[in-house]
Amino acid sequence: MTAGTGATPRCIWPLGATLGEGPVWHPAEQALYFVDIKQHKLHRVDADGGNTRTWDMPGETGFALPVDGGGFVCGLAGKLVRFDPATGAFTPVTEFEADRPGNRLNDGHVAHDGAIWFGSMDNAETSASGALYRYDGELTKHDDGIIITNGPAFSPDRKTFYHTDTFGKTVHAFDVEADGTLANKRVFATIAEPGWPDGTAVDAAGNVWVAVFRGARVEQYSPAGELLQAIAFPVPNVTKIAFGGPDLKTAFATTATKGLNDEERAAAPLAGGVFAFPVDVPGLPQHLIALDPAK
Repeated sequence: MTAGTGATPRCIWPLGATLGEGPVWHPAEQALYFVDIKQHKLHRVDADGGNTRTWDMPGETGFALPVDGGGFVCGLAGKLVRFDPATGAFTPVTEFEADRPGNRLNDGHVAHDGAIWFGSMDNAETSASGALYRYDGELTKHDDGIIITNGPAFSPDRKTFYHTDTFGKTVHAFDVEADGTLANKRVFATIAEPGWPDGTAVDAAGNVWVAVFRGARVEQYSPAGELLQAIAFPVPNVTKIAFGGPDLKTAFATTATKGLNDEERAAAPLAGGVFAFPVDVPGLPQHLIALDPAK
């Protein structure tokens, strides 16, 4: 592992989120959107920390991903809904997992073809009831039997898919078949102590960036799975990064106060804030959801 870039994450919005998650860079607005799952909120912030906005969600929302044509698709327990920030309206997209009432949705990703890849998880974090799904107008299941799913992401050439078993401390890689299905599940990286792998992002060189919850860091891995560097954070719970800015060379990170005791909160007053740090290699562009599969 190298010594790192020397980048020091700076807090651009110390909002103290309980479970800040799912950061996405909105290319048209040049702004970051993210959720606070436990507080039922969707947040927006400019790259410099200005122009913040907050919307109430109708429940625990694992992700809010931008749609081609405006608005977001949000992942709530057992369903996807479309949200229009201008009107505050929620419109049903699809429902599922009626047989898994203890689940909620967690991390999500928009693929190059406008499909949504996302995972569910046991909200009590004890049962292996989480699954991995793809939605492109039809819902298909691609993995199952996971307590906490995380980190769906694709390599730049779209031939490798990454998916994380948080409690298994493992990032898995899959081959992407010509028909879009996944095959050859294998271990890409195992996260060392302390902490658990959370959200994942991939840069333009194919490096895989993994946020480490309870590990106070973000790790960067080569496409071959070699640990290249670790970016240290002044807070314990780093949940996910998103690449943004006009050149996609700023990494924005969400964090959380969830699970911290009073002593830990006092030692990390910026916990739950949004952070930013520069990167040498730009990220991949944020794709938009195509709700019409013919688009």
